[in-house]
Amino acid sequence: MSSPRKMSHLVLNTNRLAEMRDWYCAVLDAEVVQQASYICFLSYDDEHHRIALIDPGPLAPQPALKENGRPSQAGLNHIAFNFATLEQLLDNYQRLKRRGIEPHWCVNHGPTTSIYYRDPDGNGVELEFDNFATLQECKNFMKSEIFAQDPRGVDFDPEQLIARLHAGVPVSELVIRR
Repeated sequence: MSSPRKMSHLVLNTNRLAEMRDWYCAVLDAEVVQQASYICFLSYDDEHHRIALIDPGPLAPQPALKENGRPSQAGLNHIAFNFATLEQLLDNYQRLKRRGIEPHWCVNHGPTTSIYYRDPDGNGVELEFDNFATLQECKNFMKSEIFAQDPRGVDFDPEQLIARLHAGVPVSELVIRR
């Protein structure tokens, strides 16, 4: 069997088409490729569209998160978008913060440095940077006892990470999971 070449796009149902469009355009610096009254196609890279938003008519709202912040039903936990550099990830964090879009969790998983958000419908969105130079290094870490004991990782304060980066601490040191 052949594996797919890549994941092409994601489609989200929503009754907040304009709000979701504006949020994803802001968060991903995406452009609207096409929009009609019930559907919107967004692209931010070399794909004709990465996200489609559909308003199929009345939808039940997503259930609220439990008090511990965890989901209360089965389904998609989050979607992740990768940045080429740690600097780009942190610049995007600052850009979004200026727009009033704040993350709910910042964590160094080990394989990635990740900043998590919730879109207007409550869907989880992870913006991440790969901490290892090669895929094999990443897989080796994921197979390690350190990762097995705690796959969630170590929380971080993005403001402190930015300060350390601007102070000249090398990215290779900043992304080490401690």
